[in-house]
Amino acid sequence: MFEFLSAGILLGLAAGFTPGPLLVLVISECLKHDIKAGIKVSIAPLITDIPIILISLLVLNSLVHFKVILGCISIFGGLFILYLGYESLKTKGVELNLTSHSSHSFRKGVITNALNPHPYIFYMTVGAPIIFKSLKQNILSTLLFVGSFLFFLVGSKVVLAMVVERSRSFLKGSIYIWVIRILGILLLLFSIVLFGEGFRLLALT
Repeated sequence: MFEFLSAGILLGLAAGFTPGPLLVLVISECLKHDIKAGIKVSIAPLITDIPIILISLLVLNSLVHFKVILGCISIFGGLFILYLGYESLKTKGVELNLTSHSSHSFRKGVITNALNPHPYIFYMTVGAPIIFKSLKQNILSTLLFVGSFLFFLVGSKVVLAMVVERSRSFLKGSIYIWVIRILGILLLLFSIVLFGEGFRLLALT
């Protein structure tokens, strides 16, 4: 179970802290309005990610007997995590555009995350395979992975919104950049696990 808990924490933190469309919107809404607006955007994944998870599980369930396809999906997931790790290592902070003054923070968060391709790629190639693997162990392992991933995904964005509300320079500071880079290194290591799983599945065919 610790395997799935640690995977959920790592991937949740990486998804939460790494610069992207939703994080930029969280911070910009917080700075333009207040911390409540930032939090509203932060919880958008709780609405958008559940349907994506279910769709990914349904698709992969139909492929459960095709080891070659599952192996290729796992390798593609490794490549995606490798890409995220690389992007994290070269990050220089977050650039913000504060020209808009409209509200509706929660709606904008849901739309932004729903139109972002990263969650779809992540769940199809990484999240759903881990969920299937956890289900073979027990339902608690699955709940630990999904719960810890969403908790740290949302929680990290809320924490960043609270910090940035007090210090706008934080997203360009060395502490934030080094946190992202450390997470990037961990993602690179995690990609090796996915590559190994993919090649193992291909070897079984």
